[in-house]
Amino acid sequence: MDFVVRIKQQPLAAIGVGLLVVFAVCAVFAPWLAPHDPAQIALKARLMGPSAAHWFGTDELGRDILSRVVYGARISLVVAVSVVGLSLAVGLVAGCAAGFYGGWVDTVINVYVMNAFLALPGILLAIAFVAFMGPGLGNVIVALAISGWVGYARLVRGQVMAVKEREFVEAARALGASDMRVIVRHILPNIVQPLIVQAAIGMAAAVLAEATLSFLGLGVPPPAASWGAMLNDARSHLFDSPHLVFFPAMAVMLCVLSFNFIGDALRDYLDPRTRLRAGL
Repeated sequence: MDFVVRIKQQPLAAIGVGLLVVFAVCAVFAPWLAPHDPAQIALKARLMGPSAAHWFGTDELGRDILSRVVYGARISLVVAVSVVGLSLAVGLVAGCAAGFYGGWVDTVINVYVMNAFLALPGILLAIAFVAFMGPGLGNVIVALAISGWVGYARLVRGQVMAVKEREFVEAARALGASDMRVIVRHILPNIVQPLIVQAAIGMAAAVLAEATLSFLGLGVPPPAASWGAMLNDARSHLFDSPHLVFFPAMAVMLCVLSFNFIGDALRDYLDPRTRLRAGL
């Protein structure tokens, strides 16, 4: 009963979780869910509209769009989880060092390093890195993490600076706890809530960024199915075969919406003031 009440109070969160579960199932079980080989070329069936044989139609090479959308979920979710995980790890280390020690450490990390990365547009930095290193899943993940860790570092730094002045941290220091123990056992558990929210929203940004790089031809190389690459291939058939654009675009939109809905719900749930207003 409590679960049903929470769903009624936050229906967008339930929608977001449901959509994310669908994409996760598609990503994990793509070989069994896809009705056709996503790379199989059938020129006789090119540019077919949605039908019983091909629910989402076929592209300019006769490949089944539904199969490619299903396999595209795998790439998008792998990139989202990997980018956020790597960015969060780097940002956590840099933010903790800057916020906890302060002084010249904070000056170097916050003023010089972070500001240097913030001075460059993140997507342009990612494009430059992939263009230099070459397209590929690993290079895309590293490129997006390079441009995305600063936001997590700034968030961690601010949270650490606020928590390190609390009484329980001072008590741990007085008892002789090492800096590592103070950070891991006393500070990190108290700053994890905003990081979870930021990570959920960051996954939506990672999905969009991966689609952007793939649209520009800098993502995962063909014949791997990527939603952004599918949109790039469909540009020349926008008016005569709009289904080539519609289905991958809807996949990107729904995946981003799911992460945004979950991030908003987590923010409301983890904020005590919002929970009191909502009666949670």
